[in-house]
Amino acid sequence: MKPRDIVVELLSQLGSSREAREYLRKFSSKESSQFAVIKVGGEVLQNDLSELASAIGFLHHVGLFPIVLHGAGTQLNQALADAGIQSEKIEGVRVTTPQVMSVVRPVIYQQNLRLVEALERLGIRARSLQHGIFNCEFEDQQKFGLVGRVANVDLASIRSTIAAGSLPIVTCLGETSAGQVLNVNADVAAAALVMNIQPQKIIFLSPTGGLLNEENEVISAINLETDYARLLNSGWVHSGMRLKLIQIAEMLEQLPPSSSVSITSASNLTRELFTHRGAGTLIRRGEGFSNETEITGLRQSELKSLIEVCFQRRLNNDWFSEVDLESLIWAGSGRAAAVIDKGFHGIPYMNKFAVTPTAQGEGLGAALWEQISARYPQLYWRSRADNPVNSWYNRQADFRIRAGDWQVFGYGIDDFNRIEALVQNAQSRKEYWTEKLPSEGAIS
Repeated sequence: MKPRDIVVELLSQLGSSREAREYLRKFSSKESSQFAVIKVGGEVLQNDLSELASAIGFLHHVGLFPIVLHGAGTQLNQALADAGIQSEKIEGVRVTTPQVMSVVRPVIYQQNLRLVEALERLGIRARSLQHGIFNCEFEDQQKFGLVGRVANVDLASIRSTIAAGSLPIVTCLGETSAGQVLNVNADVAAAALVMNIQPQKIIFLSPTGGLLNEENEVISAINLETDYARLLNSGWVHSGMRLKLIQIAEMLEQLPPSSSVSITSASNLTRELFTHRGAGTLIRRGEGFSNETEITGLRQSELKSLIEVCFQRRLNNDWFSEVDLESLIWAGSGRAAAVIDKGFHGIPYMNKFAVTPTAQGEGLGAALWEQISARYPQLYWRSRADNPVNSWYNRQADFRIRAGDWQVFGYGIDDFNRIEALVQNAQSRKEYWTEKLPSEGAIS
């Protein structure tokens, strides 16, 4: 077996072999430099260096070349404290006096070489790119000192590094046309790289493994089209999280609609990249959803095609006449939909939940689910007992009960007798497939 095939088999242990090969084809389809920009914070470098090097090395083994840009905020805070140098931040930007810069440069160089050496110990070719990429002007010399605003980006050294089969490890230092070294905020530097490279994936590695909600749980997906205003108006989205969300929204606004940002941990990087379910927070510009109360004409044809693509089975046309429609929730791109019936005992029943595999990988399934849960405080549905996606359904449900060949799920329902009646109702519903059992990723 070839090394690449071995790695694909290892990837399949995170999800399915089909998922792994699908993402690998997608990521390999463009120029090598356009695969991903990975921004690494100083805390990750300090505490998770071995996991980081292992994850990046894994990508290299399958022929992918992420561009890695790192900061060193945690190490710099400690070095400045050790040197007895006070460091002020204004609007989240570190004021960089000549005295502060005398500490910034060696600390960033040291952290850059630590990552390069960690990769090379694993047999991964990596090249330290400390200067010559970010051409800068002073942000506001009187206010911030030696802090740079990126005027343009020179990709020559990155491209030559990748052409030589090495991984580029980039610092967040820039220079003026006169050669003055300037300190550039790592998120700002990452955004500048992204704008010039237009990568398929933008990844921020964080110790928390993603953006956290008010219960300190990782938010799996954010659809800016539907979630952005609500999040910014939430009291728990503030300071660093608020700033990062604004920066990401501004960045994605200037990129193709297919671009997305992942915030995850070093240990979960491969799972986030190569499985539909991911492992972190996926942020995309997203799309709107419509709520429709009838399925006729062109929409019927579109829905039938979507369901058959997602389930990989033929849908009997009789199904449409049997649907007791409460609502069709339809994604603007036509790549996801939920069919909600009026159900039993006044509780809606989710008849179909269909999301194309690529849309699952972009977080559209999670965005669709948010639409459903916001609209319906109570819901029940069924899925084949051996459906691999049941673990995901289980996280959305308050109960799961085995009923013959089915698992019946629901939320928002407390009365056990009512749950029992809903389970029987779900189990008794007809099937309208003309071929094999549903494939993973949908319910029947």
